[in-house]
Amino acid sequence: MKNILAKEKIKKVIDILMELYPDAKAELNYSNPFELLIATILSAQCTDVQVNRTTEKLFKELKTPEDYLKLTDEELGERIRSCGFYKTKSKNILSTCRLLIEKFNGQVPNTIEELMTLPGVGRKTANVVLSNAFSIPAIAVDTHVFRVSNRIGLADSDNVLETEKDLMNNIDKSMWSKAHHLLIFHGRRICKARKPLCQKCPLTDYCIYYKEEVNK
Repeated sequence: MKNILAKEKIKKVIDILMELYPDAKAELNYSNPFELLIATILSAQCTDVQVNRTTEKLFKELKTPEDYLKLTDEELGERIRSCGFYKTKSKNILSTCRLLIEKFNGQVPNTIEELMTLPGVGRKTANVVLSNAFSIPAIAVDTHVFRVSNRIGLADSDNVLETEKDLMNNIDKSMWSKAHHLLIFHGRRICKARKPLCQKCPLTDYCIYYKEEVNK
């Protein structure tokens, strides 16, 4: 039996988070699906703040897949070095650009299956693009969403895919994309990895972690 809150309590949790973070949204800067795809690939094990610093200059110079393919791995790597793992990310981005041109007429596809055929694009990245670029309901489970949803009791799994399934089952589909941002905001501001600020959290009446680990 999974240790998950009742659906009416989960709805209340989402309502409280909506009040707490009414402006919750993607914190990566982008102006079209292609820029979001590139930014999300760069964001792997890197902060959104650092990605935005990098893409502010990058997106002024490189606007299309064809623009990126004029560069070598090394040349692109130097431009994205500050995002970490730049050699792998450079190869993935150039391979993705090549595939976008060869298979998708230079356009970012809008299905999870097609997105996940692109190098450097896993399920989380695909869901971020679907949700934010195409307004298709999706829940991208990053480290914050995984941690916060399992602590509170919106999900109960040590597996990312199962966590995503739990969230999809327990949250109204119309709220999937918004819930993704709410959980990220809460994870960055209050429900932190090492020292969650439970004394500041408005969810303690509901949170399973608080009841079992903090308020014993």
